[in-house]
Amino acid sequence: MSDTTSGALINTVTILHTVRQVREWNSAQKALGKSIGFVPTMGALHEGHLHLVTIAAQKSDSVIVSIFVNPAQFAPHEDLDKYPRTLEKDIKRLEQTQIAARSALPIAVFAPSVAEMYPGGITTHRGQQKGTFVEVLGLSEMLEGGTRPHFFRGVATVVSKLFHIVMPDYAVFGQKDIQQCCVLRAMVQDLHFPLTLVVASTVRDVNDGLALSSRNVYLTPEQRNRAPAFYRGMCRARDLYQRGTTDREELLAVVLEEARKDDLDIEYLSLSSPDTLAEVDSVSSETGGAVLSGAWRMGSTRLIDNMLLGFEF
Repeated sequence: MSDTTSGALINTVTILHTVRQVREWNSAQKALGKSIGFVPTMGALHEGHLHLVTIAAQKSDSVIVSIFVNPAQFAPHEDLDKYPRTLEKDIKRLEQTQIAARSALPIAVFAPSVAEMYPGGITTHRGQQKGTFVEVLGLSEMLEGGTRPHFFRGVATVVSKLFHIVMPDYAVFGQKDIQQCCVLRAMVQDLHFPLTLVVASTVRDVNDGLALSSRNVYLTPEQRNRAPAFYRGMCRARDLYQRGTTDREELLAVVLEEARKDDLDIEYLSLSSPDTLAEVDSVSSETGGAVLSGAWRMGSTRLIDNMLLGFEF
């Protein structure tokens, strides 16, 4: 039976709710000479998240996972209230993952309240927000930023807070949120965070390739059957690229063709520079490769995915 009281030990997982508790845990690990791997999440953990935890365990002597649904990255009309919150289930999954990764690995969960992370309060109405925020200009406005201008300001702010609280040696993020990785890589460099940012490959459904996402639970069976069309289109584009096609229009055309077969509502489709996220006309050594990415809607559910062409993060 799970006990989620502050600082309680649940088998091999320590549950922390305050900044002070995290810093005490951090000090204890450092006193033993242990490096710290960090996986920031919003909970509703799936195999993709657990893959990140396993990578953190491979690189570090201890791991801490944050579970916090961050209001600052939601707009007033988005799904903050209905975003799944499954702390008890998440803890059980982490217990099992730790055993699979390394039986003696110290692992902690930081599950703070909104008040703990935003002592001055927070609203989803950006114009009414007060206090300190972090914004990575240039990258944040591209791609996802076109339709969600608030999003990366919220992400950069909360991750910056978490880095200061946790003080990890390694921070592990998933490639599925590729723009987030680009934004945070720039933030780490610009603000001189003393950590290594690790980007892990996207974990996909073994049968149809759909990227694992906490929002997949919102899909109806019929939508779930159609959703992998975007991935199939990206695979076709990757195959074309590997056979020598570098032209933007040709690569994007096959993605759109597959998406239309299953009537996906494409929000955007992009072929962009991995450094600036600016759109490119072709994939070349001059562009440093390219990020093929896009977003689409299945009813009220918005999904994203990407593929790297000619480079590795």
